[in-house]
Amino acid sequence: MKIAKIELFQIEWVPGEAPEKRGAFIRVYADDGTVGIGEASPMQGGLASLTILKHHMAPDLIGADPLDHAVIHDRMLHKLVKLGPEGALGGALAALDIALWDLKGKLLGQPVCKLLGGAWTTKLPFYASIGNNGVRTVDEVLRVVEQRLKDKPSAIKIRFDNERTKLDHDIAGDIAKAKAVRKLCGDDFPLAFDANNGFTMGGAIRMGRALEDLGFWWFEEPLQHYHVSELGSLARHLDITVSAGEQTYTTAGVADLINAGVRMVQPDIVKMGGITGLMRCAALCQAHGAELVPHQTQPTVGHLANMHVAASQLHGTKPVELDDPSARRHVIFSNPPKPIDGLFHLPTAPGLGIETIEAEVSKRRIEVA
Repeated sequence: MKIAKIELFQIEWVPGEAPEKRGAFIRVYADDGTVGIGEASPMQGGLASLTILKHHMAPDLIGADPLDHAVIHDRMLHKLVKLGPEGALGGALAALDIALWDLKGKLLGQPVCKLLGGAWTTKLPFYASIGNNGVRTVDEVLRVVEQRLKDKPSAIKIRFDNERTKLDHDIAGDIAKAKAVRKLCGDDFPLAFDANNGFTMGGAIRMGRALEDLGFWWFEEPLQHYHVSELGSLARHLDITVSAGEQTYTTAGVADLINAGVRMVQPDIVKMGGITGLMRCAALCQAHGAELVPHQTQPTVGHLANMHVAASQLHGTKPVELDDPSARRHVIFSNPPKPIDGLFHLPTAPGLGIETIEAEVSKRRIEVA
């Protein structure tokens, strides 16, 4: 079995939308015609990752054995590591790896979770991840939370998505919103707060103490992601769980977070090495007693890949993430994952279990130069 062809393309979800809003996809074909699909981090439309894949990876992969996914992953990483393993290269490796796992599952006639050792559960609860609350009023935040509660999530995470050059911008307003959401959801409902790198150390301590009093579950990315030692110090100062890792693209980077003192890490499968990378993180976290709660805001390919990994983990302590829902990103798929009564049901079809509608792909597809 050999890799015969690799396709790289963006999807323009809505005609005329900004290029940075596009999705980024790869399809890897075996020589028997079987195809696997992968997704890169869509930051700036994923164009940088797709360009790396097209010009610096794909030419070397034609004729390779698609079942050698870990060998391919590490070979491409070390070939291109001087580009910088953080960022676009990580997204490229992730997309390729997810596609190879999807292809492997189809070639062997098994869902990915079976190839990972089996699923502890095939019914996965989710938490509703609600963005853009920094610019909303308290009442606007509550209306959005009320709407998302109709989907029966197991938890709610409110994200602030503020400009990252303005730290401690409105701590009093942030606390007011957190208090209002707690009152709306009740004392026992699990809540999380994602600061999106929005605080200084002092501001994060103040905000963290308020979240502790409100019984929030975790405090995500309170500091700039590159201040690893400070994140660890903050985690030791606060009783609330401090989490980080969405912007960590390597297993070594996750190890640095754990060694600094961060006890809940959140790498993203479409950013850091795909399924192979996330499984390595799972082993690392289990060995060090840290929680692995992957970040994931892509609604289809990335989401399914993440669920296969999450289902295979012995200590799955938190629900999977479901971003602000947008049916526009379901349009090219015949069976996009959707929750039923608060649960995602893991597909039993070979591979990831996702199928494309080729007419819709062709209509929205933009080739990579």
